[in-house]
Amino acid sequence: MIATEVKILVVEDENIVAMDIKCMLMKLGYDVLGVVSNGEHAVKQAEIMSPDLILMDIIIKGSIDGIEAACRIRTKFKIPIIFLTAHSDQKTRQRAKMAEPNGYLLKPFHEAELDQVIKLSLGPKAN
Repeated sequence: MIATEVKILVVEDENIVAMDIKCMLMKLGYDVLGVVSNGEHAVKQAEIMSPDLILMDIIIKGSIDGIEAACRIRTKFKIPIIFLTAHSDQKTRQRAKMAEPNGYLLKPFHEAELDQVIKLSLGPKAN
C-alpha cells in the first residue's frame, strides 16, 4: 500500500496543531479522512470511517481522554494507534501502555519523525 492509499484519522483538540498535522500528512502523501477533537467522536468516526491508522492526542476534550478512546478503538476495531502528546511524564506513559499503541511521538515533532513512526506502525502496508 503506497502512502496515498493509507487512510488516517487525526484526533486533536487544538485546531492549529490539528491543521499542522493534517498538512504534514497530506504533504507526505497520506489520505486524511478527517480531524476530530474528542474521544467519543473518535470512537464513532473510527467505526464509520475505518481508517488504516489513527493519530491520537492523549489530552483531548470530552468525557474520555485519548488513552481511553484508544483502548475502546483497539478493542472494538483493532485499528493501529499512534499517540501524539506533549506529556512525557511516567504516569502518562504507563497509562498509555494500556492502550498498546503502535507508536508514541512527543510534540513538537518533525515531519520525518511522523512519517517514520507511521511506516513502522503499518509495516509493509505503508511502503
